[in-house]
Amino acid sequence: MFNWILQFADWLIYSVFGLAPETHLGKALNFFVYDSLKIGLLLFFMVLLMGMVNTYFPVERLKNYLSKKELFGLEYIFASFFGAITPFCSCSSVPLFIGFVRGGIPLSVTLAFLITSPLVNEVAIAMFLGLFGLKTTLIYVVSGILLGSAGGWVLRKFNLDPLLTDWVKKLLTKNQQESLYEEETSSFMQRLPGIVRDAWQIVKSVTPYVILGLAIGAAMHGYVPENFFEHYLSGSQWWTVPLAVILAVPMYANAAGIVPVIQVFVAKGIPLGTAIAFMMATVGLSFPEATLLKKVMTTKLIAIYFSVVTLFIILSGFLFNVLL
Repeated sequence: MFNWILQFADWLIYSVFGLAPETHLGKALNFFVYDSLKIGLLLFFMVLLMGMVNTYFPVERLKNYLSKKELFGLEYIFASFFGAITPFCSCSSVPLFIGFVRGGIPLSVTLAFLITSPLVNEVAIAMFLGLFGLKTTLIYVVSGILLGSAGGWVLRKFNLDPLLTDWVKKLLTKNQQESLYEEETSSFMQRLPGIVRDAWQIVKSVTPYVILGLAIGAAMHGYVPENFFEHYLSGSQWWTVPLAVILAVPMYANAAGIVPVIQVFVAKGIPLGTAIAFMMATVGLSFPEATLLKKVMTTKLIAIYFSVVTLFIILSGFLFNVLL
């Protein structure tokens, strides 16, 4: 499918620039050009597709639906699915999370959205398709949605509502409900130009992170010794997945910046499940996110949330290593 891009990258780097395929610089630049073009195309079409989907999932209707009492646990899956189709990183998911809490959606259901939103979105899906193929992408997407659903369900058991901040409690007492988006009534063809514009804006906003991530990945691909990462995160020890997650938690990056690095991790010998666990912790848990959440969560609630999600990501890493 992407042979023409590979041929173009080979022609540009090896014929036009005159670099030898066996050199470090040649390998790095070829990797960068090929993946930049491939990911760019996939990213635009995936964002465009998800933009079309989002027009038929108005947030206000979703809020009303998730507030119902008779969904028998399916509300966690619905919230996680909505998180998967929204193009947000962990920090940009927080404002929408606050809107859900203010709108009266149960806290545990809202947390299911917050867990999944940065892990699975059109950016991550497009990049996974381009770098790892359809099977790995499907496993990643399904696992991300299930992780958010299970995480929200488990967090429900902790009775976390008293751990919300006084600011949120006052809002809930006053029963203020704000509509984050107006439901569209125009036809699909009337919405399409706006969908394309929004898709292009999203692609432009994440392009610097894609370029940076691919540049780092290209440098690692061309210059990092084959056994460097394998030495520290080899799949032969049980503790490599927890170590990868713990090392990633203090970091922050979105999918556009970290997925190309994960590809290089795998190429250097790290098991795919361990690498994906590292990515999940990087994009799903971060200090900037914790800072934003202080507006709605007490320190104890943030600690519980981070602990549960960290545990589920570690379990997911073990599962990925079995399935992939």
